[in-house]
Amino acid sequence: MRVNAAGESCDKTMKIPVSVLRLPRGPDPNSRGFDPSSARYIALCPTTIPASSGSEAGRVNLKEEQQLRSELRERFLRTLIAMTDKQVEFSLYEKVRVRARFGASDIDILNFQVSDLQTPLGVQKEALLRCQDMISFSFHL
Repeated sequence: MRVNAAGESCDKTMKIPVSVLRLPRGPDPNSRGFDPSSARYIALCPTTIPASSGSEAGRVNLKEEQQLRSELRERFLRTLIAMTDKQVEFSLYEKVRVRARFGASDIDILNFQVSDLQTPLGVQKEALLRCQDMISFSFHL
């Protein structure tokens, strides 16, 4: 029998605390982070060709680079769609390899939500993997 500070008996067992998972902040609500003059855009998507170059060749090169970037972005997004609900192996730093069933990505592709994460320490039912911790990932089609 347990007794609380007031001397009353209490038969309730103490519950185990649960950790809180905090997701990173998304883009600001006024824009989706795609304004080319925003600090976020400049940090994440630096161009190799200065946009301020007034020459015709500079504009053609910029348009060509933007076309190539959009094609690469589309391929990557199609890869994420193809990975959905498949077993994926992630190579992380320090030669760590983990396997998990891919669920989804956040809008900025900074985190992957996975299920049944198999790590060297055991299996985690649900987890978020930070993309900055990854070197590569692979899966079978």
